[in-house]
Amino acid sequence: MVLPRSYYLNDDVLAIARSLLGKVIITTFDGKTTSVMITETEAYAGVADRASHAYGNRRTARTEVMFAEGGVAYVYLCYGIHHLFNVVTNAADIPHAVLIRAGEPLEGIDHMLLRRKKATLTPTLTSGPGALSAALGIRTIHTGVSLNGDSISIHDMGTNISPAQIVAATRIGVAYAGADALLPYRFYIAGNRFVSKAKGL
Repeated sequence: MVLPRSYYLNDDVLAIARSLLGKVIITTFDGKTTSVMITETEAYAGVADRASHAYGNRRTARTEVMFAEGGVAYVYLCYGIHHLFNVVTNAADIPHAVLIRAGEPLEGIDHMLLRRKKATLTPTLTSGPGALSAALGIRTIHTGVSLNGDSISIHDMGTNISPAQIVAATRIGVAYAGADALLPYRFYIAGNRFVSKAKGL
């Protein structure tokens, strides 16, 4: 079942970041369908979160999509190389977002391997947000795309991830955020091979 728009309007971005674990992202571009089960997420709590691009109500051409009503993609370029896929959540003008950091490949693995220029399936195929987006074919041009449309959608396939399976840790690459860098806003499925190897603070 594709997640309805109402799913993304929850005002608790941490709850959404947790509940996205086990959900399935499906992309279809140029007739090529790929999918992964989400294994790792990071929550970004808007204007009060110093790690967020929208901290202090910062509105730019890049971040404006974060202020849209939840249920659309926010994809930005990191280091001029990596396209990072985020899920915009909450009501309009409340710029919450969840970065999708990793996933377990399900469908279209051959397409993912080609996109990542890899010969065999290993956890590095979709572990880490840049790798994940590349494997799924998600790029910055998809910013603003609905997450229950034809090109990118997120589904509940009935996989139940219990609280005991979820590890909470600090986020990656946000040391600049001071005390907010220490917040346990990263979540991943314990024991899953397809989780990024980067360490938080």
